[in-house]
Amino acid sequence: MSVSVGTGDGDSVDVELNVVPFIDLMSCLTAFLLVSAVWSEYSQMNIKPKGLGRKAEQKQDEEIPKNISVLLTKTEIWVGMTTQQPTLIRNETNGYDWEALGKVLSELKETTEFADRADIEIAAEDEVVYQSVIDAMDTSIGASFIDIGYVDPASLSVRFKE
Repeated sequence: MSVSVGTGDGDSVDVELNVVPFIDLMSCLTAFLLVSAVWSEYSQMNIKPKGLGRKAEQKQDEEIPKNISVLLTKTEIWVGMTTQQPTLIRNETNGYDWEALGKVLSELKETTEFADRADIEIAAEDEVVYQSVIDAMDTSIGASFIDIGYVDPASLSVRFKE
């Protein structure tokens, strides 16, 4: 590629620009972007809520499934089963009462419906700190509920607040 450049005194000088390195750079960048676009699809982690997916067949069960749900709010913990009245555990002065939660979960585990099951769903409202959610999961594991599903509060099986 030839470009004419003026020198200021009326004469012009022809300068040869080498665009091959620029074309090489653009082709390398294009190849890199195409390859990285494919790899970004593999780096995704798909998270599905506990229960049936969208593509699963929706069957109408004759009996209501029994699930245990835990809801953490800023001032209290709600624990309930779909077939019972929920239990309210109010916060102590220094935070959540994890021992009371463990006791309630252990009592629910001893019932005949959950003697051979290990699933539980936990949800937290927006203002709850992350460490409290982890503590609730640890307490659930201590009560032998090792299949923990973390869900949105609106997706809980038990409705604590309407």
